[in-house]
Amino acid sequence: MSDVSQVLHVKGRVLVGPEDVRDELWVVGGRITYERPRTADDITTVSGWVLPGLVDAHCHVGLDAHGPVDEVTSEKQALTDREAGTLLIRDAGSPSDTRWIDDREDLPKIIRAGRHIARTRRYIRNYAHEIEPEDLVAHVAREALRGDGWVKLVGDWIEREVGDLTPCWPRGAVEAAIAEAHRLGARVTAHCFAEDSLRDLVEAGIDCIEHATGLTEETIPLFAERQVAIVPTLVNIATFPRLAAGGEAKFPAWSAHMRRLYERRYDTVRAAWDAGVPVYVGTDAGGSLPHGLVAAEVAELAKAGIPAVDALSATTWGARSWLGRPGLEEGAPADLVVYAEDPRADVRALADPLRVVLRGRIHA
Repeated sequence: MSDVSQVLHVKGRVLVGPEDVRDELWVVGGRITYERPRTADDITTVSGWVLPGLVDAHCHVGLDAHGPVDEVTSEKQALTDREAGTLLIRDAGSPSDTRWIDDREDLPKIIRAGRHIARTRRYIRNYAHEIEPEDLVAHVAREALRGDGWVKLVGDWIEREVGDLTPCWPRGAVEAAIAEAHRLGARVTAHCFAEDSLRDLVEAGIDCIEHATGLTEETIPLFAERQVAIVPTLVNIATFPRLAAGGEAKFPAWSAHMRRLYERRYDTVRAAWDAGVPVYVGTDAGGSLPHGLVAAEVAELAKAGIPAVDALSATTWGARSWLGRPGLEEGAPADLVVYAEDPRADVRALADPLRVVLRGRIHA
């Protein structure tokens, strides 16, 4: 790891934006500048194709398949993301207190959504606050204050008596809860696999939907009109056939539904993007999936038919703007990733970073 007191000279092709390409930048005092320092005794030079630090907009640090994890495990998760070039994480729900990570200069920056808020017995055990609709506003208010400008709802889940995915919340409850979050300055996102919860959530004013596999030709225009973002987590949707097989004997309708959502996943994402729905990269790492999958998720967006530059923007320029964080602007913190090849030509280049620079320090 380099010393932040060093001056770093990054040259090659600096992708400040999709159309803004420069030949070099400098890092002085941990921040980006495009003006050559007048004097510098200790200069380190790095060459290649440069992107802002990647964004994983649906990631869970401090969580695994069974619930909260200890700090040693959380540290390993965060380091794995950093090594993959993910330097900004929107933690879309975690029962662990990971505020200590904010004091670590070597770990990615995290934007937290507090803990998941779910209906009683309608989500993964040990993950969420499990409550009834009359308590939703109070819990949203609490998590809005606990998080970093986001709150995470579980919008649908399997209802055992029905045997399939159903909405978790009445329309009036989510309207009041989203209004309260907005009053407190927080945005709201929701886990949604199926179709039936989407219209109510969007018309109630929600800001984002996770997974969004249930989008249809009826709801996509509503998302586009209101600019409600989606984070498709296609690397997670790839697990649907396995999940469906595991539940088929007990819940055949749910299993068939999950397979249908899986089979049309690429068409769903491409139709949303074509309609102008904002699409961002998220991996859903930290539940059943490992960390460090951001390059794989970008490749999945490209496979769905989203052009390479737009798939890159979904984890770089566009994602950082959406989350209110800087990229490679003058004076911004020096969070960047260097590649040997042009990732605009082939997004698979993201899987092999040459150098990761976090807060001005080089990490191998």
